[in-house]
Amino acid sequence: MSNNLIKESSPYLLQHANNPVNWYAWNEETLELAKKENKLILISIGYSACHWCHVMEHESFENEQVAEIMNSNFINIKVDREERPDIDMVYMGAVQLMTGQGGWPLNCFALPDGRPIYGGTYFPKQQWINILENLADLYKKDPDKAYEYATHLTDGLEQLEIPKEKNDLDFSIQTLNNSLSKWKQSFDTEYGGPNRAPKFPLPNNYLFLLNYNYFENDSAIKKHLDLTLTRMAWGGIYDQIGGGFARYSTDLFWKVPHFEKMLYDNAQLVQLYTQAYKQNPNELYKNVVYETIEFIERELTNSEFGFYSALDADSEGIEGKYYVWQKEELHKLLKDDFELFADYYCVNDVGYWEDENYILMRDTDEKVIALKHHLSVTELQEKIKNCNAVLLKIREKRVKPGLDNKILASWNGLLCKALAGAYLVFNDEKFKKLALANANYLLKNYCKENSKLLRVINNKTQISGFLEDYAFVIDAFMEVYLITANEEWLKKAKALADYTLRYFYDEKQQTFFFTDSSEEKLVVRKAEWSDNVIPSSGSQMAINLYKLSIYFEDAHYRNISESLLKSVIKEIEGYGPGYSNWALLLLQLLKSQTEVVIVGKSVNEKMSLFYKQSPPNVIFALSDTPSDLPLLKSRYVDGQTLIYVCTNNTCLLPTESVKGALQQIEERTT
Repeated sequence: MSNNLIKESSPYLLQHANNPVNWYAWNEETLELAKKENKLILISIGYSACHWCHVMEHESFENEQVAEIMNSNFINIKVDREERPDIDMVYMGAVQLMTGQGGWPLNCFALPDGRPIYGGTYFPKQQWINILENLADLYKKDPDKAYEYATHLTDGLEQLEIPKEKNDLDFSIQTLNNSLSKWKQSFDTEYGGPNRAPKFPLPNNYLFLLNYNYFENDSAIKKHLDLTLTRMAWGGIYDQIGGGFARYSTDLFWKVPHFEKMLYDNAQLVQLYTQAYKQNPNELYKNVVYETIEFIERELTNSEFGFYSALDADSEGIEGKYYVWQKEELHKLLKDDFELFADYYCVNDVGYWEDENYILMRDTDEKVIALKHHLSVTELQEKIKNCNAVLLKIREKRVKPGLDNKILASWNGLLCKALAGAYLVFNDEKFKKLALANANYLLKNYCKENSKLLRVINNKTQISGFLEDYAFVIDAFMEVYLITANEEWLKKAKALADYTLRYFYDEKQQTFFFTDSSEEKLVVRKAEWSDNVIPSSGSQMAINLYKLSIYFEDAHYRNISESLLKSVIKEIEGYGPGYSNWALLLLQLLKSQTEVVIVGKSVNEKMSLFYKQSPPNVIFALSDTPSDLPLLKSRYVDGQTLIYVCTNNTCLLPTESVKGALQQIEERTT
């Protein structure tokens, strides 16, 4: 018998639709039912590609005995954290206050009014039964105690949301230098990334380090960047056969991944490797960009160019089964090329995982392997390419990991921006077409009247956007403007930003909240400050408003952006990896901001040439027709394509030469 989740469209919720647990979705009716029956609520939160969510389901939620206890004593609510990050943020905050840590599956118990009283992450079956019975007993025999817990915990959550203190300190490069002196102590100097496991890619960290190094020329950071980007691309965390990255590595060596593949990781890693290639044209970086985009096209793209959310870690109930190989199978498939392939991808003690399975990874430079096998590097690459094609074809016949086909506005925004950036660096029309098709898909399906944005549309489900959806779609639309010179994208970005100022920004507290004030109210209204596997919505909105303040000469946008940044100066200095997107904004403000205006018939051609050689802090304004945009006004001249180098809307004499304009920038910054 199925439960109430059978009516839902989220792949994660549907995974639980046939559990004996009488699951409900989060909605007004369910919350009213809890009050009516005076039962504690269990809010169980996860996502479709979550391995330990599957484990707890198999151990407990599919068990009749456990289900009986849950059904008798609780209103059981399943939440897809990717559809409802607002709910996840509230109850994750509660669990972190109680236990000092969090993760998924997240299981939080609450009063009928939604206030949390107890929680944790994964629980083995017997421990879970004990918790269920103890809480049910507490609520029946001593409900006042449960209410006391809830009051203290909710007070603690509200304390976390007190507005951050504004610092009147001047913006200073010393803040970043101090931050990095601490940050460098955590560099893994042998394998890159942080010197601890598990290792998450955290692309925004390296994007900041990349830009900082451009201006400060720090040899330790440059070495760390090259090492990290190479080792991640060589590691088992990267799908050597099919492209794309898994969510994280369980060890120090980037070897054994947690095999799920998330759109948000791959979108940001495309951007990171693109920008790394722009500064250091390493063919490995280019290959990663191309192969990752090919993976997304092949496995995460719908017919209208919306991008799906994730691929599961498991197939046939076994984690990683789709991606690993046995030596005999490889030998049979690759025949005479097996020895070469085995050397290249560590089908040896280095790549051995478990149960006679090998994770394909690299550990040696191509020149060494080519020399050993008496081949040129080009010949080696061609042979490996052919072997990969053979194995990919075979792998496609295996039982595939589960697909989460939700299309989230925020994650699509991340990839749309990455694709536009890849076009600007590699000049591949395919990337431009993909970016533009996705932007139009978002515009048509997710952008509603009055500049309201949806987060997800999935059959019967329509969920309104959260701040992260607005933040990353605004950012994407500004990047699409750069590849089209069409101001409508810029105007749409501005309209969405204005919506966030009306419904997400609190003037009194000078804070962006994560939720729309016109939508459902939860027990606490959360703000998102720290950057994590995805940059925080607050930091991205601060960057967006800074850029829009220049495009539209809007001092109000600039003031809000700087005010937000002042709130986290101490945090940037204290723990850079957790505030790297804020650090990017601070770097932008500190490094002689330059606007480059390109107007005329060949604007796209000039932009393509210019972007590849431009510093990372340039803001471009483009048009192939006369424009009233402040930076472009009265600059168009028939029959010419002019480039203006400007600072604070004051421009030098125009030139038609990209080389000449780049020289002007260099002279201004030296």
